[in-house]
Amino acid sequence: MSTHLSSLEEKLWDNFLANKNGDAASRLIDNYMYLVHFHVERIATHLPPNVLKDDLISYGMVGLYDAIKKFERKRGLKFDTYASFRIRGAIIDGLRKEDWVPRSMREKMKKIDETSRILEQKYEREPTAEEIAKEVNMTVDEVETVMRDTLFSNIMSIDEQPNDHYTDQKEGIGYAIPDNKVIQPEEKLLMDELLDDLEKALQTLNKNEQLIINLFYHHELTFTEIGKILDLTTSRISQIHKKAIFKLNKVLLKVIEHG
Repeated sequence: MSTHLSSLEEKLWDNFLANKNGDAASRLIDNYMYLVHFHVERIATHLPPNVLKDDLISYGMVGLYDAIKKFERKRGLKFDTYASFRIRGAIIDGLRKEDWVPRSMREKMKKIDETSRILEQKYEREPTAEEIAKEVNMTVDEVETVMRDTLFSNIMSIDEQPNDHYTDQKEGIGYAIPDNKVIQPEEKLLMDELLDDLEKALQTLNKNEQLIINLFYHHELTFTEIGKILDLTTSRISQIHKKAIFKLNKVLLKVIEHG
């Protein structure tokens, strides 16, 4: 038996493996639905309001059911680690198929990107959200939202194929994907430089922005949980996060492109 499963989980898995029926599968799904909601909440923070959480939950449940069917207890892996990869992958695949970015948003992305390049040449530095907003006749919040969505759409454009070779070296809800690609010295040097740029970019954030980025991406807390820690509303945490992502946007895109 795996030491990673609680006694209740052991019973649910024993029942499922013995019977392989819909009722046994439903009980396992009910037990692990928190994983679906966890990833839906995290992914939803990067999406525009036109994307319904119910749709994300449906995609996530497909991933959870797939994980339950393919999970091998004898390998001694944590199910939450294994399932998280399947759930997140299913949600991303569902979003790709639906083409969640509206045409109007794509037009705004293009307009902001072109304006940003012009202002960067003019000022010989990265333009602020305020400067871009003034040029494109949008609010600062609109500009930051579009830039955030641009980042996420770039993340989703990367091919992300499910892989059955999992490792369990990290704690918490996450996954590791073995990479068999041979890294050339020049590629490693470029990636090291990009990561160094990212570290420098993080230092430009104020204390609240740095803390929120750390708590959200490293400690995997929700905006609501972070709000309780900082005594701020969930919407305020979302605003600060959005501003931080805007500041990091170009460096992050370069890391994603070459990662």
